[in-house]
Amino acid sequence: MKLSKLFKNLTVQVITAVIIGVIVGLVWPDVGKEMKPLGDTFINAVKMVIAPIIFFTIVLGIAKMGDMKKVGKVGGKAFIYFEVVTTLALIIGLFVVNIMKPGEGLDYSKLEKGDVSQYTANGGQGIDWIEFITHIVPSNMVDAFAKGDILQVLFFSILFGVGLAALGEKGKSVIDFFDKISHVFFKIIGYIMRAAPLGAFGAMAYTIGHFGLDSIKPLASLMLSVYITMFLFVFVVLNIICKIFGFSLWNYLRFIKDELLIVLGTSSSESVLPRMMDKMERYGCSKSVVGLVIPTGYSFNLDGTSIYLSMATVFLAQVFGVDLSIGQQITIILVLMLTSKGAAGVTGSGFIVLASTLAALQVIPLEGLALLLGVDRFMSEGRAIVNLIGNGIATIIVAKSENEFDEAKSVEAVADMKKMKTAV
Repeated sequence: MKLSKLFKNLTVQVITAVIIGVIVGLVWPDVGKEMKPLGDTFINAVKMVIAPIIFFTIVLGIAKMGDMKKVGKVGGKAFIYFEVVTTLALIIGLFVVNIMKPGEGLDYSKLEKGDVSQYTANGGQGIDWIEFITHIVPSNMVDAFAKGDILQVLFFSILFGVGLAALGEKGKSVIDFFDKISHVFFKIIGYIMRAAPLGAFGAMAYTIGHFGLDSIKPLASLMLSVYITMFLFVFVVLNIICKIFGFSLWNYLRFIKDELLIVLGTSSSESVLPRMMDKMERYGCSKSVVGLVIPTGYSFNLDGTSIYLSMATVFLAQVFGVDLSIGQQITIILVLMLTSKGAAGVTGSGFIVLASTLAALQVIPLEGLALLLGVDRFMSEGRAIVNLIGNGIATIIVAKSENEFDEAKSVEAVADMKKMKTAV
């Protein structure tokens, strides 16, 4: 392939942008810091269309499925899978952090501290689960879309889809209309994705320019532990699951390589949510299953986040010399089984949930969160990537279990991917 044609490939563009971003952040850190608006603007552009895309996809998925018993069955299978696999992620995280002990020997007083008051102020009180559950039901439909509150949009979309399906033939014209509008939004996403390399460059240049490489050295052991755990989770646990259900993890990862690179650059799995839904359909999953599992997974199937939260909790215990008993570590798993699900619905995400976990345990100082500020950004890419991989695999598994997976489309998608690689 000619060089000019090669650089038209999104994968090549994103890789190049990330490399340039790292160089700019290292050589000209002040310039790198000024690049933050590029990454923020790209993320905002994607978030702009996420709510309507989720709405139309879920509504169309449920309405076209028709059978409400089937909707409940698919949702039930998805939630059971989410809980089982997330629990495995938590256990593996605790196992690795106890073996590697990244927090031992660190002098807390000498490490750079950040301002965590905005997190501990809320986190110290823990998550109010009654408020969290009632928050899922929006008091104003328009407000839910305006704020981009995914949980509330999910709730309203499911109700709307059920109502539309109940109309039967009377709702067919509405379904056809919504189907055409959904195509418009996916076309818009296509335009936005052309700016993905620019967004990846801006986000990476800012990260390296702001924090530098030296600032993460004291916590390099934690980062290594987290990434080793994520590697084991993806290539051992998820790989075994893929083999059990009869598909190749490697082919799947190669199929979504563009999305993985965009997440690597932007540190946000939300940046590829619409593309991921489209990719899963092209890979062979039915539109109805994709419409239910992918958006729900973004709120409740956070494998990467679960790994990070379990390891960060024990890491801080090691830093402060708190010897956690087996019973306390089991408590950590039980607490995080709940709090990790709340990450998507609480402002402040990981820090709020981690603070809530520490508050529930009442054995580790909340001020320890300051230790994680400097490197959290460097581990967020890994969390987002593992979350993305896990959600796609969950979609394939649920689709296969419901006989809603087109093997021919999957084989064709893999073949097309290999042809493109050969052409390059």
